[in-house]
Amino acid sequence: VLLAAAVCTKAGKAIVSRQFVEMTRTRIEGLLAAFPKLMNTGKQHTFVETESVRYVYQPMEKLYMVLITTKNSNILEDLETLRLFSRVIPEYCRALEENEISEHCFDLIFAFDEIVALGYRENVNLAQIRTFTEMDSHEEKVFRAVRETQEREAKAEMRRKAKELQQARRDAERHGKKAPGFGGFGSSAVSGGVTAMISETIIETEKPKVAPAPARPSGPSKALKLGAKGKEVDNFVDKLKSEGENIMTSVGKRSAEAAKVLTPPINMESVHMKIEEKISLTCGRDGGLQNMELHGMIMLHISDEKFARIRLHVENEDKRGVQLQTHPNVDKKLFTTESQIGLKNPEKSFPINSDVGVLKWRLQTTEESFIPLTINCWPSESGNSCDVNIEYELQEESLELNDVIITIPLPSGVGAPVIGEIDGEYRHDSRRNLLEWCLPVIDAKNKTGSLEFSIAGQPNDFFPVQVSFISKKNYCNIQVTKVTQVDENSPVRFSTETTFLVDKYEIL
Repeated sequence: VLLAAAVCTKAGKAIVSRQFVEMTRTRIEGLLAAFPKLMNTGKQHTFVETESVRYVYQPMEKLYMVLITTKNSNILEDLETLRLFSRVIPEYCRALEENEISEHCFDLIFAFDEIVALGYRENVNLAQIRTFTEMDSHEEKVFRAVRETQEREAKAEMRRKAKELQQARRDAERHGKKAPGFGGFGSSAVSGGVTAMISETIIETEKPKVAPAPARPSGPSKALKLGAKGKEVDNFVDKLKSEGENIMTSVGKRSAEAAKVLTPPINMESVHMKIEEKISLTCGRDGGLQNMELHGMIMLHISDEKFARIRLHVENEDKRGVQLQTHPNVDKKLFTTESQIGLKNPEKSFPINSDVGVLKWRLQTTEESFIPLTINCWPSESGNSCDVNIEYELQEESLELNDVIITIPLPSGVGAPVIGEIDGEYRHDSRRNLLEWCLPVIDAKNKTGSLEFSIAGQPNDFFPVQVSFISKKNYCNIQVTKVTQVDENSPVRFSTETTFLVDKYEIL
């Protein structure tokens, strides 16, 4: 019978212990405290016995995985069980350290309970334990799907009712009659004029909240379709009526979260621009760029009506052959001749309180010199293990890359890698079998770095290497240098927020 399974320190201090028979805490702590003193370091056994119990153990870096069994227990079965216990621990803990074990103690206890029940080994493997502890339920998924469908249908019905009510109000306004549907105001004293006033007040006060429907940055956009203000307001009022105050609170929360995440470099002015670029890149492990595609866009956000008729002066110093494309409502000739973004009809205004994509660009290349950050991963076999050398080099020195994570896949079931030299820090994710090389910043002063580690495996096991980063400097040198008003040509204060992100960055 298996009495208990425990993870303890080399001094015999219990970190996690699961008893499968009735035992007091004092008894288990006493047994574990006595365990290190019983071990004879000169021998290669993985078990030790006393008069009453047998300890079957496995060293795990600075810790021990210990099974306490009765003396007549089958030692071969116990060793097999011990191996399974030892493989379970890296599934839930990134590192075999005391604080990591303590943090995931309940996950480990649940997994231990799947291996042993009432002191006897269950016939399970690692994959089954993972499935059982995840508790993924098909019935729960079906229930959630049904509930979501019901909620969608209820919302659709609410919108339909709200539209009917809105239409009835408009008809009442037109004919100067009392609007139907006002429960508390159902007296004959309410005239059509009051109804119109109420409707106008609702529309006027809630008008600025059209902002939460920004133009989509890609594909055919209708963001600059002017003169459709009334329709937008009607749609908004319908939405407001159907969803009530939830809209206001969720929008507030979302914008607060976005502000927290993005944190613009300067205060947002009435004219604010987001310059965003995304890169998708695939390289070969032996060098050579298979494909690199970069998409960029300038999004304009105007929050004050007096600055709605403006022109953006764009400076394009890119020498890589970027393809530029303006929005259909932007004057293409003005942009080509004077590098200014303005509407085709200068009398019209840009939409207020919504993000409008005014210029986008694309760069596609297989030119190796265009790679912003080169990664050279060099695994070499030595006996049963592999020595892996990996280095990076920033080719585009004008960039400053922040929060860089270079992710290297590792073979499963071979334990943690042995790190040699490293610039920066690393994280070993034993559940997903990944080594993450973390560098807070890569710039011209810190343009190269390397990492060396050893682990059992074949050279193919360490690919594809993936890279992620974020930068506040864009790759293509396209900037808005000045904003002026259409009539007086006077300069307008503006703010800019630049981000350069990774969509996909792989070394295959």
